[in-house]
Amino acid sequence: MAVAITCSDVHKTYGEGEAAVEALRGVTLEIPQGEVAVILGPSASGKTTLLNQIGALESPTHGDVIANGVSLADLDEKQQTEYRLNSVGFIFQLYNLVPTLTARENIGLIAELTGSDVEQRCDTVIEQVSLTGRESHFPAQLSGGEQQRVSVARGLVKDPPILLADEPTGALDIETGTQILTLLRNLVDTGERTVVMVTHNPDIRRIAHRVIELRDGEVTDIREQANPPAPADLQW
Repeated sequence: MAVAITCSDVHKTYGEGEAAVEALRGVTLEIPQGEVAVILGPSASGKTTLLNQIGALESPTHGDVIANGVSLADLDEKQQTEYRLNSVGFIFQLYNLVPTLTARENIGLIAELTGSDVEQRCDTVIEQVSLTGRESHFPAQLSGGEQQRVSVARGLVKDPPILLADEPTGALDIETGTQILTLLRNLVDTGERTVVMVTHNPDIRRIAHRVIELRDGEVTDIREQANPPAPADLQW
């Protein structure tokens, strides 16, 4: 199986001197293409920092991340922007929707940055995330689960090979969270997309193909899980 993401001795330090904080300490791992990988750990373990390295939102202090065969350390600022636009989709716990735009317009805003066929691509992802009939509503008129579906659709409208999700169910109830997890699993099961999900919820590990545990910026465990159950099949 092809490897989607490789982290090689990744360190990330914030600040200098006595104020320096080492958020990542030599993280080395591989995530195969076509998997759901869950990064699990307590607060301040380095989960979001690691996701930021994979998404080229930040650069490592030392080490390298290779995504779909591309070394992020070799990219200049313009190339990193192109990588974020075309190769990675982002889903955040805070939906970051523009309140004055409808669901469709929020999705279209990203689609317009990433190629042609904007309307067709919007139609496709709106159907994919089950928002048909709700796309003309503003964020304030949508439930939390629907707003998260818009966030997922914005990540998907670029058709990225890698989808990064930071606590995508953290603000949702169990039923709505299960729907979002089911959607993310289906994206992997029906295509070649790789999903990397950060969470502090240990229950979510059960639906992942690979569980990566972090503590104090270091990988403490990596477990592979063959044929993990679908989220809807679990008792949360």
